[in-house]
Amino acid sequence: MFDNVREDIAATLDEIREAGLFKPERVIGSPQSAAVTVTGGGRPGEVLNFCANNYLGLADHPAVVAAAKDALDRWGYGMASVRFICGTQDVHKQLEERISAFLGQEDTILYSSCFDANGGVFETLLDERDAVISDALNHASIIDGIRLSKARRHRYANRDMAELEAQLKATQDARRRLIVTDGVFSMDGYIAPLREICDLADRYGAMVMVDDSHAVGFVGPGGRGTPELHGVMDRVDIITGTLGKALGGASGGYVAARSEIVALLRQRSRPYLFSNSLAPVIAAASLTVLDLLEKSGDLRERLAANTQLFRTKMTEAGFEILPGEHAIAPVMIGDAAKAGRLAELLLERGVYVIGFSYPVVPHGQARIRVQLSAAHSTEDVERAVAAFIDARAALGE
Repeated sequence: MFDNVREDIAATLDEIREAGLFKPERVIGSPQSAAVTVTGGGRPGEVLNFCANNYLGLADHPAVVAAAKDALDRWGYGMASVRFICGTQDVHKQLEERISAFLGQEDTILYSSCFDANGGVFETLLDERDAVISDALNHASIIDGIRLSKARRHRYANRDMAELEAQLKATQDARRRLIVTDGVFSMDGYIAPLREICDLADRYGAMVMVDDSHAVGFVGPGGRGTPELHGVMDRVDIITGTLGKALGGASGGYVAARSEIVALLRQRSRPYLFSNSLAPVIAAASLTVLDLLEKSGDLRERLAANTQLFRTKMTEAGFEILPGEHAIAPVMIGDAAKAGRLAELLLERGVYVIGFSYPVVPHGQARIRVQLSAAHSTEDVERAVAAFIDARAALGE
């Protein structure tokens, strides 16, 4: 049967390649860190890594690695079960309690990924009597999660509060209304205006949900994310996030929310009920990550300094960087093929970055999304800027 569709699929792949949109996967032969070893393709050898979500440099932090090794001996490798059968250990409950306390929420439920967390919320809480109002640039996991529910679906333009208010007015007949937004929009580094969103939610009787995957751990005075940054920790009803970015970079996600919401998710959320428990080694290491974050702000301060240095130096060199202060610093290129070629030239010069193009970003808005880390040194950042300048010249710009 597959022979009947093989040629069609091959033709589609050829079209993707010809459009400059093909996304190759480079192989890394070392731990995730500020510098990694690329084992094949382009420029094999050690290169500076400026495209990971390793914002705080914890993916290979000695204390986190040591905690993971100890956890293997104490808790074993995997649970081989879902939570409600025999997949819950003390370490899972401890992590849920710590995340709740860290984020100022009443309870937390762990998932195998934040994609699953977002996929499990909407169908559980909302039905055809309800409405969900979503920012147009929300993550794909939110979009897919909304599609799984029977709720009426409404969108507002990115961070457009006038349009959000119009959607709230248009949905006043709904039983429940849920406003959902990314805390930080991953392709742009823009931060959602949560105080204004919460004000509108209060005015129109709606709940607020934030996916804070690109913020928790390093945004806000204590690293508690965009709700802390905007002073609305007690006004956000649902926070989803990941353990796979700033919080150690492994995998796993969570929903931190009002206690009744979490209780219902434990009973009805399909990704939770039908997926294996989070590996105990990740849960245990994540507890150590939270210890590190609560004891010191040094990593957050170093990340902020690296981010400011890169943004300033690149702007002075004439590159177009989307404005902001986030560690996501998109270098706008426009043309997809050109962005891909520039990424190749940078790899040849010892800097590992990725060109992003459609469908990840809109047509004509191709970019290289640079992501800073606390693990980078000042010299690393300056070397990256120099490589951008040299690669741009080689590209003929």
